[in-house]
Amino acid sequence: MVERLIDDTELVARVHDMRADGKSYVQIKAELKVGASTISRILGVYGKGRARPRVTDALRGQARTLRADGRSVPEIAAELGMAKSTVWLITKDIPWTAEPRSSGSRSEVAFAYWRKKKAATEAEREQITSGIMESFGELTDRELLIAGAVAYWAEGTKSKPWNPRERLTFTNSDPDMIRLYLRWLSLLGVDQARLKYRVNIHESADVPAAETFWADVAGVAVERFDRATLKRHNPTTVRKNTGETYRGCLVVTVAKSAPEYRMMDGLWSAVAGVVRSRR
Repeated sequence: MVERLIDDTELVARVHDMRADGKSYVQIKAELKVGASTISRILGVYGKGRARPRVTDALRGQARTLRADGRSVPEIAAELGMAKSTVWLITKDIPWTAEPRSSGSRSEVAFAYWRKKKAATEAEREQITSGIMESFGELTDRELLIAGAVAYWAEGTKSKPWNPRERLTFTNSDPDMIRLYLRWLSLLGVDQARLKYRVNIHESADVPAAETFWADVAGVAVERFDRATLKRHNPTTVRKNTGETYRGCLVVTVAKSAPEYRMMDGLWSAVAGVVRSRR
């Protein structure tokens, strides 16, 4: 690869011309996209060390001015296309402290970039979601049966060989997942009277407000709720799920639900079987 580059007449000529004009290795590498060893081979100085290019008085002055303004050596080197070692030699006699605003300015630029990127991402997400919702249509009973079974298999309590309990218990913090589960139970013919509701939440949260919220989601009176399960608050743990919007999870249990559990298990097994067969 190196030999091919060295044989490139145009590349060789450009390297020699740029070096004759006082360009540094950094500048040549950036413009021609070649490595330092390739440049040295073209110049015939490979293994002999590099002759430092002449730094013009104007460039020297710019570097010293930037250094006096509090700019760092890497920043000056990047802006002027010089090697960091050259910048340091030119400016080493100048007392330097970091420019007070430089860090903040970089932070502000970075923040502005990510804020713009986040806004673009949100706009794209909204466009995709809106397009899907407009063309989605209604769920058929069959689709709802499948969606509910998959959701339960992912989030619900399942029977284990060491704990063979066939009872539907679904816990989630997403109101729409709870709505899907309740709609699925209705499709299975489960009577509302068989449902038990309970909030699972940290003890430091507003429990009555959370129960009122989940009662509204479930479409039942808050009096239907069993006593909330409170998680002990650990002050040393840095939790993100705090504040007025934190409402814990809703636990929905179906009494005497072995038949419905087996229906869920059968639906999931059918879905999994189809997926396996399509490999």
